[in-house]
Amino acid sequence: MAVQLQNVWHLRKVAEPSAKPCDICFKPTSSVLITPDQKDHFYICPGHLKDKGFCSPIVDEAEVAAKKRKEELDREIESIKKEYEEKLKKRKKSKDSKQKGKEKKTTGDDKSGEKTTDNVEDDEAEKEKNDKVRHPLTYLIHSTDPS
Repeated sequence: MAVQLQNVWHLRKVAEPSAKPCDICFKPTSSVLITPDQKDHFYICPGHLKDKGFCSPIVDEAEVAAKKRKEELDREIESIKKEYEEKLKKRKKSKDSKQKGKEKKTTGDDKSGEKTTDNVEDDEAEKEKNDKVRHPLTYLIHSTDPS
């Protein structure tokens, strides 16, 4: 009895110096179709691989979907990383500007040793802001139930 061949072939490429003629048209080719168990093979040119009457690729839908999903996730991760880096840059800039502002305040004294009115107003506004943070407003909620 003859062993029946599977109709599943894998495309492999060989080195150009090892190219042999296509088994159909005898053009030199480096493409080889081989069975999964590697018992049988034949050389085939790219033109015959594109011919729908000769062969058609087997497309694994699950693998294609998984690859697409992975690419989407990679793009999303990349965009999130960029956003995060931008936020860090903004924070660093604001931190640097605050430090420069503090340095200006300490060096912003007049020649007579007194602070300028701008610096005094800035200090008062900052104190008010800090007081609001330390002592938040308290609310009393009235009951709407008549009982």
